[in-house]
Amino acid sequence: MKTYLTLCFSLIVFAAFAQTPPPPNAPASAPPQAGAPPQVGAQPNPAVPVPPPGMPPGQPVGASPAPGAPAAAGMSPAGPAAASPAPAAAATATVSPAGAESGVWGPRVLTGNFLIDNFRKGGPVMWPILLISIVALTVVIERIIWWGGRWFRRDPKRIEKVFTAIEVSDVTEASRLCRGSRDPVLRMMWNGLNHQHASLQGALQVAAGIEIKRAGRFLVVMDTLVTLAPLLGLLGTVTGLIRSFSFLGNEELAVQAVTGGIAEALIATACGLGIAIFSLIPFNFFTSRVSNLEFELQTAATNLEVMLEAQQRGEREGVAIESATPSSATRSSI
Repeated sequence: MKTYLTLCFSLIVFAAFAQTPPPPNAPASAPPQAGAPPQVGAQPNPAVPVPPPGMPPGQPVGASPAPGAPAAAGMSPAGPAAASPAPAAAATATVSPAGAESGVWGPRVLTGNFLIDNFRKGGPVMWPILLISIVALTVVIERIIWWGGRWFRRDPKRIEKVFTAIEVSDVTEASRLCRGSRDPVLRMMWNGLNHQHASLQGALQVAAGIEIKRAGRFLVVMDTLVTLAPLLGLLGTVTGLIRSFSFLGNEELAVQAVTGGIAEALIATACGLGIAIFSLIPFNFFTSRVSNLEFELQTAATNLEVMLEAQQRGEREGVAIESATPSSATRSSI
């Protein structure tokens, strides 16, 4: 249980403190100097105007050509008009923080800051909610592993062999088949066969109770968490509303405080309901599995009792017939 608890806590901490994406307002690289050769694989900067072909690299775009310089092919004399789109391109090159959050690096829901921020906004009730979420996740993982192992430990063919051996009055072979098995039904039958001379029914009841207790482990904890999580969410709702209404008298901080309190109430309620829903489905499933196991143990114990009683009754009748036969033969000879 401690191993599963440590593992679940480590997973939650890793998910909360995941690496966040780089900030959207990263400094742009310096523009290349005039006349410098372009770098291999470098992307063109829309903010830096590119001179048209035929213009010297040192001359600014839009300026009139130097006297005596040949006119470029297809170049209009209106230089300032050709350089007018440059400021617009430079303006579009800047990225707003809102656009960076929504489009470039994806929504903030997938980052670790989202979990930490909402945890802080949920108020002090989020700490017990976090604790019961870790316990619930640990119990669910432990029970899944236990029931999965029990599924592989089942041996119905050996159970049939045990009943067949008892039918032919071979109790020793039936006990040998049950010995060392990990199936709970076979373990119960082994206890009953080894204590049949003292108290068969009592041995079967004790062994069945042990197996049911193992199968129903931590079900009380899950039942408590299913009930406790919504109550903690409701407590967070009440504390958030109290915090909201306590700031209504101050006009300057009223809007910000009221919205913060409402956010605290909704976050706590959502977390409490989410934990309860997450724990309710496995709790009902494990409860049904325990009921099925109890029925299987009760059925096997009843069949074992009936078969052993029939065998013992047959042995007693056979002994009585054998003991009565010599006396009748003696009387007839006399």
